[in-house]
Amino acid sequence: MIIRSNNPVLSKFADTARNTLGLDAATPMTVAGTAGKAGVLLPVLAFSSALTWQEVSAGRVELITPAMLIGGIGGVIFAPVTAFKPPWARWTAPLYASLEGVFLGGISALYNLRFAGLPQQAVLLTIGVAAGVFLLYRFRILRATEGFKRMMMAAMMGIMLFYLISFVLGFFGVNIGYFTSSGMLAIGINLAIAGVAALNLVLDFDRIEEGVRMGAPKAMEWFAAFGLMVTLIWLYLELLRLLSRLQGRRD
Repeated sequence: MIIRSNNPVLSKFADTARNTLGLDAATPMTVAGTAGKAGVLLPVLAFSSALTWQEVSAGRVELITPAMLIGGIGGVIFAPVTAFKPPWARWTAPLYASLEGVFLGGISALYNLRFAGLPQQAVLLTIGVAAGVFLLYRFRILRATEGFKRMMMAAMMGIMLFYLISFVLGFFGVNIGYFTSSGMLAIGINLAIAGVAALNLVLDFDRIEEGVRMGAPKAMEWFAAFGLMVTLIWLYLELLRLLSRLQGRRD
């Protein structure tokens, strides 16, 4: 029996997947299946990142900018495609992971040139924070209530607006200082954004469980794993930036 979700977005995604791929409730998504898909995407991400990192470590520093451009542009293309076409996630999510890995390898190498060992610290911190949030969610200390979802949506819209305004002002030569500052205000904003990124994992976990409850098609496992990977990438980048600011204040 298919359980319908109160989440209209999930319902739309599931219906789209069934209509596009011809799938029915005989092949529903599972938590284990989603974990397995994440277990494919994250190693792809790590492998492509490690390749870029290895090349830069071998002395090819000139590859940093091309890697960030190619990976960044590729990610910008495949992320919205996957978001708006969930049934395509089985193909687009691995492509996104490989390209975003190239970007992460480049930007991590760039930070490492200034602060040796910083990316490794950010990776470990990301794993620790993600594990902590998962345990809090698993034991129902953190729950994706409707109020929590509204709060997170407002916070993420505010962050997107903040980044957009900063980006637009940059075109006109106006620097608000956030991306280059190591001041306490910048650290505070960075910490708040990292907190939102971490709490967004709660929404990802809830989305997976809700997809299972509603009997979403198995192809949606790729889409759910994609969403989880995007959040982890966001969290890593925010923690990387935060650690660099803290290190910059000590130097």
